[in-house]
Amino acid sequence: MFMGEFHHNIDEKGRIAIPVKYRNLLGKDFVITRGIEHCIYVYPLNTFKTIVTKLESLPFTKKDARAFTRFFMSGATAIELDKQGRVNIPSTLTIYANLSKNCVIIGAGERLEIWDEAAFTEFMSSCNDEMSEIAESLFEEKI
Repeated sequence: MFMGEFHHNIDEKGRIAIPVKYRNLLGKDFVITRGIEHCIYVYPLNTFKTIVTKLESLPFTKKDARAFTRFFMSGATAIELDKQGRVNIPSTLTIYANLSKNCVIIGAGERLEIWDEAAFTEFMSSCNDEMSEIAESLFEEKI
């Protein structure tokens, strides 16, 4: 399970170091793609394959299913770590997530998310006051 928050810089070539803590969990083969809220999702290959199987089970006659599949799959790229533990993020994803020099890599359960630091700070600030209501609506029983 991925958890935690790490601040790293993306270089001029679009490379960012993946924290050591996450490298073993990702494995040798993993996939990055567009995430919701203008971040990048990073999945171990097996997890990504499970999501693809779910997407393939959606009826292609549903407009929302087609739209989300296009959004999610068109940005997907198989990635490898270089010898320094970095990934090279394709420019289409860098532009989509508006990644500048300062980035945040967070663990989000089954995936990592890569955010522009300013966007992540804004997201956290915007929903911080609503967290108790969100938690209450998601969890009917006490944890």
